Amino acid sequence: MTLYGKGYFIWKIPWCDEGDPEAIAATASTAGLSHVLIKVADGSTWPYNFDFDRNVDLIPPVRDALKNVGVDVWGWHYVRGDDPVNEARLAVDRMTDLHLDGYVIDAEGEYRTTSKRAAASRFMKEIRTGMPNLPIALSTYRYPQMHMALPFPEFLEYCDFSMPQVYFEQSHNPEQQLERCVEQYMALKPVRPIVPTLPSYEYRGWCPTADEVTRFLHKARDLGLSATNAWSWDFARRPKYMDLWNAMADFDWPASAPVADMPERLVGRMNEHDPIFVSGLYADRAAHVTGERTIVGREPVQHWYQSLFTDILPNAHFEVTGKSGEGRTRHFMWRATSEQGVIMDGNDTLGLIDGRIQYHYTYFTVN
Repeated sequence: MTLYGKGYFIWKIPWCDEGDPEAIAATASTAGLSHVLIKVADGSTWPYNFDFDRNVDLIPPVRDALKNVGVDVWGWHYVRGDDPVNEARLAVDRMTDLHLDGYVIDAEGEYRTTSKRAAASRFMKEIRTGMPNLPIALSTYRYPQMHMALPFPEFLEYCDFSMPQVYFEQSHNPEQQLERCVEQYMALKPVRPIVPTLPSYEYRGWCPTADEVTRFLHKARDLGLSATNAWSWDFARRPKYMDLWNAMADFDWPASAPVADMPERLVGRMNEHDPIFVSGLYADRAAHVTGERTIVGREPVQHWYQSLFTDILPNAHFEVTGKSGEGRTRHFMWRATSEQGVIMDGNDTLGLIDGRIQYHYTYFTVN
């Protein structure tokens, strides 16, 4: 796969647009972001962006809101290597529960030692066993040649992307630092596609300028990179740093991945076999209609998909075969194959409102 466009890291959800999922999604959409990366875990024991006082995971509503405006959601995890097996198991558990689009390993000072090469290898093998098909990226120092003790080969063997942190702190030469970073990452084995992360924060009196953010982005495009990220939403959305946010938001990044239309989004979620995830595309009072009955509400729709995935078509693969319509209406044909039956004549109509499904008529026969 290829990652396209602009992304922003989120450290703490409550610090971003007051933690309001719909506001976060609207901000991401207005900024033209293709993806957002949210911290999901720290070390081997702590799920992150989880409110332990209320026993509430803060990520699912933000994930759903972002996906509803066509923004992919990745999870990132600060790792230390002292307990690699449990770190990996925590990551697999979080990513499996959250149904995110990709996973980022943030390996820094604790891993800058040759004594943890075996830990990195064990961690990555556990990660790939638990997430065999998920895109994985390594986020770490911008200059590998200055940090060769960090186990780059062990991490990158199982990764799909390198996401170097090109934080040109105490300097104002983003183009030169990005070019040097890319050269050094291209010299690593194995080589992975590079998605750099630019700084949009203040540190010890130093802060990049909006012009430097724009120059960084231009340089990334000139180098042929398909995507870039920024750290972090928590800081850049503060009034003092809004010029940095606006520089990222206003930059027109070409070749970004197109936002899928609703039939493809619906069928894509159906292939995840998670009724809660699918029902998130529906409005609160959505109507779901077959030739035998009509149900109203997101919860009944969720129960119908549970029956579809469990009783009617377990482990099915769904595919859009044709579609028409525009504005608030879509008509699409689809098929499905499973161990228990085949559907060749799926024929559905969707009525849309505010980016969600308000009305869904479905027809199919199982053979």
